[in-house]
Amino acid sequence: MSMLSAAEQQLSASVMGSIEEPAVVTAQRSPVPPRSDHISFLEGHNLYVWGGCQCVDGQETFLPSDEIWLYDMESGVWSLRHMGGEVPPVLSQACGAYLQGMLYIFGGCDINGHTNTMYCVDLSGVEYSWRKVTDTVGGTPSPRVRHSCWVYKNRLIYFGGYGCKTVREVNNSKSFMVDETSWTTIGSDFFQFWGWNNEVHMFEPVSATWTEPQTQGQPPEPRSSHASTTLGHKGYICGGLEMQMIDIHCLDLVTWTWTQM
Repeated sequence: MSMLSAAEQQLSASVMGSIEEPAVVTAQRSPVPPRSDHISFLEGHNLYVWGGCQCVDGQETFLPSDEIWLYDMESGVWSLRHMGGEVPPVLSQACGAYLQGMLYIFGGCDINGHTNTMYCVDLSGVEYSWRKVTDTVGGTPSPRVRHSCWVYKNRLIYFGGYGCKTVREVNNSKSFMVDETSWTTIGSDFFQFWGWNNEVHMFEPVSATWTEPQTQGQPPEPRSSHASTTLGHKGYICGGLEMQMIDIHCLDLVTWTWTQM
């Protein structure tokens, strides 16, 4: 895997701009369109499903980013809500996290390649309006896909992923496993190396601040496409690409100490 997959190269448009109308709810008994690589989470008795891709006649197409599906687990009814504001571009392999009524989307691939942008939307109100998170403090993580996020004490803590770095970033990093050399540009930055990382980055929404906690112990090998979850004050990861075995690691989110189970 280097650069974009065939499906990602087929992206021909992105959904951007402002949509003024409020969210519209349409009750449906039929399920949502089949999809993979989407984001889903629970809030109360509702399951939320956003984004992803769909395979039709052997071709993968990416689903709209200006809509979100809700499944009421008590009534068994699906509903579709439209989303406005600064709608994210069509994305694949992004990481979603839900915190205090807000859905945060970070990274992923858009029409231009790997990204490190963040969007958020308040799902607690009547209208669902996206906002691009800008004017952040601290160093934003490099572009990446297939990473994960732990939610702990009003913080979003991201781990791992696959992406690209500059020559300088690779030379200064001990947390990056090079996949292969590829040349591309993202904005005004020149990127050369692609690979996996085992970095830990923390985002605090209240202050819009990025930090990179210094961890202790033996960290997991760099990886992407792993499973993760938060239990108490600890974040767990399991498996992932480039791994020879299904391993489980735990990061204490208070002491920042890694432990392999």
